[in-house]
Amino acid sequence: MLIATLGCTASYGLASEIKGDEKAIAIAKERKARDTGWGANEAKVLMLLKNSQGKEATRKLEVKSLEVKDDGDKALTVFESPRDVKGTAFLSFSHALEADEQWIFLPALKRVKRISSQSKSGPFVGSEFAFEDMTSYEVEKFSYTFLGEEEINGEACFVLKQVPEYDFSGYSYQKVWIDKSHYRVQKVEFFDRKESLLKTLYLSDYKQYKNKFWRPMKSLMRNVQTKKSTSLITEELTFDTDLQESDFDKNRLKRVR
Repeated sequence: MLIATLGCTASYGLASEIKGDEKAIAIAKERKARDTGWGANEAKVLMLLKNSQGKEATRKLEVKSLEVKDDGDKALTVFESPRDVKGTAFLSFSHALEADEQWIFLPALKRVKRISSQSKSGPFVGSEFAFEDMTSYEVEKFSYTFLGEEEINGEACFVLKQVPEYDFSGYSYQKVWIDKSHYRVQKVEFFDRKESLLKTLYLSDYKQYKNKFWRPMKSLMRNVQTKKSTSLITEELTFDTDLQESDFDKNRLKRVR
């Protein structure tokens, strides 16, 4: 869900045909299908950062998300506190076959910066999440291999290997655990360009909305190389909000509050 240099967005060069083995692709498609049709939502989120010595810092965010038919989602994240990041606004347009588009407004600079594709592997506002982690999941962005089955969090899971098919990813591949009961992601391991384990994402405290859509109330990203971690804790989540395309306008980032 949730900085970098100014530059032009490079082409991802994604193929329209999804690569991988048949079983893995079917699981990935089912994961996406079960999270289609949710519309719009708004969330209050607490970000908890912890360094290698265990020292903690907290930030409060507001996140607005809009589902876009036949494309990736749009998301606007605004930092509400503490003072040093208050007013920082991050806008992301995810795409299935084209390069994602991302912009950030930093109050100290009083300008909006576009984040280049080459910079998307960088840290998101000092957290353990990268910019490329802050986009919606689109099946077409990866190629897939079925690795087997394993139990995680008391859930029987499919285990997939997914390899980014877009340019400039900071990952060589990801290992994903998807539960059989609802096709929810329980865990993701991210491997760096040298194919060493870089960080692990744990998703927990799932809640169901509109009798269909599952959302994790806690997302913990733990960097195994630096021993730092970032938690995103959803304190409030509301669906069917009156969001419009105009609410996701890069030209309004400076005025977002």
